This record gives sequence, C-alpha cells and structure tokens, in this order.
Amino acid sequence: QVQLVESGGGLVQPGGSLRLSCAASGSIFSFDAMGWYRQAPGKQRELVAAITSGGILNYADSVKGRFTISRDNAKNTVYLEMNSLKPEDTAVYYCNRPTAQVGWGQGTQVTVSS
Repeated sequence: QVQLVESGGGLVQPGGSLRLSCAASGSIFSFDAMGWYRQAPGKQRELVAAITSGGILNYADSVKGRFTISRDNAKNTVYLEMNSLKPEDTAVYYCNRPTAQVGWGQGTQVTVSS
C-alpha cells in the first residue's frame, strides 16, 4: 500500500523560508509525476507545484519564482523549497500525484505570520 508522509512545516515570519519533504513508499515514485498541494482554511485544495519523472516543472502563478520543487528518486522523496513566504501561503501542504491521486497523507502545516 502506498503511503505519503509530509514533513518540514512550521511557523515562519513573512519573507522567511521553509523546506518541505515528502517521503513516498510503494512502487509509484520513480515512474510518476509528483506534486505539492495546499489547502487553506475554507478553501479547496490546490496544486501549487509539480515535477515529472523527467524533471519537467510546473508552478501555480501564485508561487512562481518563490517555490522550487525537486525530487530524489533514490530516496523516494520530493521536496518543496519555499522562499519569500507570505501570509497567504498559510495552509496545510500535501504531496500526491497531479492526476490519479493515491491516498492522502496527513499533510504538514505551514503558518506565515509575524
């Protein structure tokens, strides 16, 4: 059974940085695109960054230039480097496939506040 475990969230001041990690178990990782999603209170979950198995990147306009997604296939891990954080980035962050999602992990809370 595939499991996704997100970590690295926390409380950070506006303008700060965080690095999120997502460890994937099972057989999906090396052959699939992966993405980072976020869900803010009262809002729908949105895909903010994605990376294909070949390393092609896509970002939502709201995070372009500030967030960087990367993957380490040997470690079955995908990362999200977040810089110049804004209060509107506050959300629970999840990783999953961009399409045909598997079961969701618990997510990791990111709070941007002074």
